Amino acid sequence: MGAADLVPGVSGGTIAFISGIYHELISTIAGLGMGTIIDLFKVGPIEVWKKYNLSFLVVLVLGLMFAVFTLAGPIHWIQIHHPSELRAFFFGLVLASAPIISRELRPYKLTDIAWGTLGIVTALMVTTLPPAFHSESAFFIAICGAIAICAMLLPGISGSFILVILGAYNSIISALANFDILRIGAFCLGALIGLLSFSRMLKKILHNFKSQTLAILTGFMLGALHVLWPWKGKDPEVLFTHRDGREELLLQNILPDFQPLEMSCMILLAALGVAIVLVLDKLSKTT
Repeated sequence: MGAADLVPGVSGGTIAFISGIYHELISTIAGLGMGTIIDLFKVGPIEVWKKYNLSFLVVLVLGLMFAVFTLAGPIHWIQIHHPSELRAFFFGLVLASAPIISRELRPYKLTDIAWGTLGIVTALMVTTLPPAFHSESAFFIAICGAIAICAMLLPGISGSFILVILGAYNSIISALANFDILRIGAFCLGALIGLLSFSRMLKKILHNFKSQTLAILTGFMLGALHVLWPWKGKDPEVLFTHRDGREELLLQNILPDFQPLEMSCMILLAALGVAIVLVLDKLSKTT
């Protein structure tokens, strides 16, 4: 999940879903709050640890932190020097994940298709928004953290891509790579506030509208796939000017050059992504 959350276009929630821990993750986070602190003094730390499933949460957070702090630098380097290969790998991963999420909807209904279509349209709208202005402000980064963490909990919506749209992605990756405590702390504080508030709402939605939610999430994943299309080119006709005055050519999907070596590499990386999803799905059924 930590590695996936570092890449724009991939959601850590997707990894949680295909590995079979998604519902436990949402329930555990949603159960935290002021009641946890009150119980800490009322029944003691051991009972609180058991009651609120903190073993699961601590192990998960440690895994996330390890991935984020060890892989932020390498993934940032790969994104700069080998972006197409990285997108090809995650394209296969996300493509294979969508059927796994939709599997819980079978047999499919007409309403499921309608909700899925809504998810596709929403994802297309969100992922085609131009990037916002760039800011190093700790307050701004905290707000971005609160918004991005909500997306990170949803399969199909990438928290990193939300950070790109908000103009905070480079700041966060740079802060992680350089261990900038101020910006990391601001992001974590915002993420914590967003996490505790959004998880409760998401738990209720999943409980009361499970099929509709899963259909929308499947649509999210399919609608966001275009972001991970390996072959990109700068559109000379679309020049975007940021509010801080910076100008850049926006990327657009293009057809591959059909060079045998390049095509083989992309297909193999996409197949590797598919294989990892299938292995995780199989392991989730046996553990």
